[in-house]
Amino acid sequence: MDGPTSEKLSTDDVQRIDELREAHAKLKAELARVIVGQTDVIDRLAICLFARGHGLLMGVPGLAKTLLVNKLAETMSLGFSRIQFTPDLMPMDITGTDILQDTSGGRREFEFVHGPIFANIILADEINRAPPKTQAAMLEAMQEHKVTVLGNHYTLEEPFLVLATQNPIEQEGTYPLPEAQLDRFMFLIELDYPSEEEEILIARTTTGDELPTLKPLLHAEEILSLQHLVRRVPVPDHIYQFAAKLVRKTRPEGSTAPDWLKPLVSWGAGPRAVQNLILGGKTRAALHGQYMVRMEDVQEVAAPVLTHRLITTFAAQSEGIDAKSIVKRLVSETVEAQ
Repeated sequence: MDGPTSEKLSTDDVQRIDELREAHAKLKAELARVIVGQTDVIDRLAICLFARGHGLLMGVPGLAKTLLVNKLAETMSLGFSRIQFTPDLMPMDITGTDILQDTSGGRREFEFVHGPIFANIILADEINRAPPKTQAAMLEAMQEHKVTVLGNHYTLEEPFLVLATQNPIEQEGTYPLPEAQLDRFMFLIELDYPSEEEEILIARTTTGDELPTLKPLLHAEEILSLQHLVRRVPVPDHIYQFAAKLVRKTRPEGSTAPDWLKPLVSWGAGPRAVQNLILGGKTRAALHGQYMVRMEDVQEVAAPVLTHRLITTFAAQSEGIDAKSIVKRLVSETVEAQ
């Protein structure tokens, strides 16, 4: 049963949520023309986009991560930029830099040349292949939606979304993302191998002449308006309490952490996780045409929000216990205790 809430949607907001639900259904149908399966991944990418959060895509090569992000930008009429992270990539290769140019008056002046970060949807491919100095160039852009080059500030165009990929099977020559940078990502989105039927369909649809061009469904101004809309979705008080209790249980040094978790987790999630649980719940509710956040909305986003924020101990790793299974058990116990 929904608890009390002081928030209410206007009649116009209710109508626009209905429109957002229809747009969400059209988005999945349109992407299905070129992407086989991965419906959960598409849902989570949509949540990141409308919640103004960034996503970290984890999956082995060949699962269409780059194609999916590219086609998402195509259906949203947004500018797309792909940055291939390599060990020799420099910060200026991402942000851009001042170049000395000849002017029409015969003088030479510095002119700022925009880097690939100046787009709406950024695919940071294999982000863990670049050294920390280069990875740090992404932090300001992700948090502040601006970049600073030689003391000058440049604002990035909205909407702005970073989708980074990591390859879990190649660890040589990589630089693991520090916890502070992982916390900047709203979701960890894991991609699994397709089923046999899906793999056959992939072979049928991708070995022809060329892929179809997708129809644009939304424009930048509409997306910005919908980003504001999802933040107005009401949240019952017991949902806020559930999100806070769940996150606090992930902290092994806290009094609310269950005894079984303490030897398995060395570091738990911070306050940003609570924010992302609520934002993710609001956005999921709106995308499914709901006018209030339900418990199942927050439960559904718990794994992508919390998994990359839990640092497991050596004891957990030696027993084959990963963060995902810990989160699943925590959610189950917290729901039962409500």
